[in-house]
Amino acid sequence: MDAVRAAALRAREASYRLASMDLGTRNEALSRIAEALQSDRDAIVEANRRDLAAAQAASLPPVLVKRLRYDEAKVEESVRSIASLREQEDVVGTVLARTELDEGLVLEKVSCPIGVIGVVFESRPEALVQISCLCLRSGNAVLLKGGAEAKETNEALHRAIARAVESVDARFAHAVQLLSTREEFRGLLQHDDLIDLIIPRGSNELVRSIKESTRIPVLGHAAGICHTYVDSAADLDMAVRVCYDAKVQYPAVCNAMETLLVHRDIAPRFLPPMAERYAQAGVEMRGDEEVRALIDAVPATEEDWSTEYNDLVLSIKVVGSLEEAIDHVNRYSSHHTDAIVTADRAAAERFLDLVDSSSVMWNASTRFADGYRYGLGAEVGISTNKTHARGPVGLDGLVIYKYRLVGQGHVVADYAGPDARKFTHRRLQ
Repeated sequence: MDAVRAAALRAREASYRLASMDLGTRNEALSRIAEALQSDRDAIVEANRRDLAAAQAASLPPVLVKRLRYDEAKVEESVRSIASLREQEDVVGTVLARTELDEGLVLEKVSCPIGVIGVVFESRPEALVQISCLCLRSGNAVLLKGGAEAKETNEALHRAIARAVESVDARFAHAVQLLSTREEFRGLLQHDDLIDLIIPRGSNELVRSIKESTRIPVLGHAAGICHTYVDSAADLDMAVRVCYDAKVQYPAVCNAMETLLVHRDIAPRFLPPMAERYAQAGVEMRGDEEVRALIDAVPATEEDWSTEYNDLVLSIKVVGSLEEAIDHVNRYSSHHTDAIVTADRAAAERFLDLVDSSSVMWNASTRFADGYRYGLGAEVGISTNKTHARGPVGLDGLVIYKYRLVGQGHVVADYAGPDARKFTHRRLQ
């Protein structure tokens, strides 16, 4: 048996043990992880320094180097996220519905863990902590593969997590495993009999290649092409503040705005002060002909409307109506997160109803599309899927359900034929 299948089998066995583990034990595991991150802080940060030095020596793009950093502040951020996750309601073993099929025959729909989850992620070491904790809290086993650029940091984090959870209960053995190479993860994609779900966090190319390489269900998003539309009824000061945050606050993430749409009636008053703020922040602006008549910008091409920059680059387009803005978003958006800024409630409601994205926002920055900010404790990623889970995926996106039927010797034969018993199908509290 090859090493990858052996790891998948160990994860499957761990998933069966986790499924029946009580909430107190799962929460204690999270507490021990937080303690381990703090006690191993120096070793983890030193490992990250080595990864950063290697990344800079290899001339990796600055955006990747920024994502790679896991310093003392990031450790504390992870600890706070774990504390928030512990406070979430238990998503395992919840009775979602009860139905009396007949007297003494009761059907329950009950939430349960998905099972074994494979996750591949690039650059961000904090993703390893978030994903491990989310999976453990929801009763799932997880196989992780981080980017080679974060190899030493990921190994240090995995050692701390594995030691911490196994000190709580031996049943946590192999619940969190770290794969070493890209080839190992590619091999994992072939074991659809053991792996229940794949979650990729990374580039468009990574997500697409995984979807094309496996029969295992894949949860994720292929791109983060997010829009903000500034309507003719927008408050200008609010619009400048929201649009600045959406692009500049952290441009290297999937929920940062990539395209700004501006209504023609407000463009002459809005774009010059907005462009001044962007210029001060070093944003390269790419605009259509109407935009360039109002501000200093380079010509935007058709390709720009479909590009996720992950950098201080922004495409800007003037539109003539709310409907034109909605049409543009639905055509070019990756269905991740899109926003409208307006004082017109009717216009806002129309945008929120008709834009087909996993998160839609009114008078708020697209940067709010995040599991922690949504009160989910953390997230394994953001999904643009329309099945099972959509948007930031927290604990409730890591459970499925099973049906439990309890009878008193009931048999189907009694419900067939001319003298068949009748089902009651009565909803119970």
